[in-house]
Amino acid sequence: MKSRLAMAVDASTCIDCKACMSACKVANKVPENHWRNWIKSADLDVQPGKHGRLRFQPGNCMHCDKPTCVDACPTGATYKDETDGTVRIDRGICIGCGQCMSACPYGARYRHPELRVADKCDFCAERRAAGLEPACVSTCPTKTRTFGDLNDPKSELNRLLKANKSVRVVNARSNTDPNIYYLGNPGIEDWPVEARMPSAFEFWKNLAGPVVKLFVGLSAAGFGAMLIKQLIAPGDGTNQDDKEREKDE
Repeated sequence: MKSRLAMAVDASTCIDCKACMSACKVANKVPENHWRNWIKSADLDVQPGKHGRLRFQPGNCMHCDKPTCVDACPTGATYKDETDGTVRIDRGICIGCGQCMSACPYGARYRHPELRVADKCDFCAERRAAGLEPACVSTCPTKTRTFGDLNDPKSELNRLLKANKSVRVVNARSNTDPNIYYLGNPGIEDWPVEARMPSAFEFWKNLAGPVVKLFVGLSAAGFGAMLIKQLIAPGDGTNQDDKEREKDE
């Protein structure tokens, strides 16, 4: 692997302005009511009668080293990019079955309502191809997120990880070795869920809906075409063979 892209997050500097979420939505054309990233919050002082300072925890797809979403994908559409370590989705072969969504401990995926495929953070692949940082990183006013290459010992990301204690937020039953590192106290840590890997029954149940809709759509289209043909050229009730015989007589 030439590079291993990752992110360090200093939750203590996040002010919950949600600029990262808005920037991500615009840069990646994320549909309404869906998000590729988030900000979670927790009260750090849970003693009765006391109210501690809120800690805001930005997050997104963790681009795990052991991604359960990859194992759950039946077509290979979700895969670990060997060049940079990111977890990607090939929309060309994604069937929108949703198995990867259940297998993600972080709820980082959603089904795109228009494209009918899974979607999630890809560390702004298009922006990176143009030499830019992910939108959430460059937009943050307090520089809460630092993006870089773990394989580059001179990167700012590595400098921060060496100089600070870091935490990776995981589910104990589904530790996927995420590549999002929280510097110091990350705030809430118990929200990731156990990955739910698909059974054969669940796969076909989830696939049945889109397949049935496809066949219904094709059937309706075929019927519509026949109806239009009849309306445009209804004929006079005489078939072609009868017309040919009339000419011969």
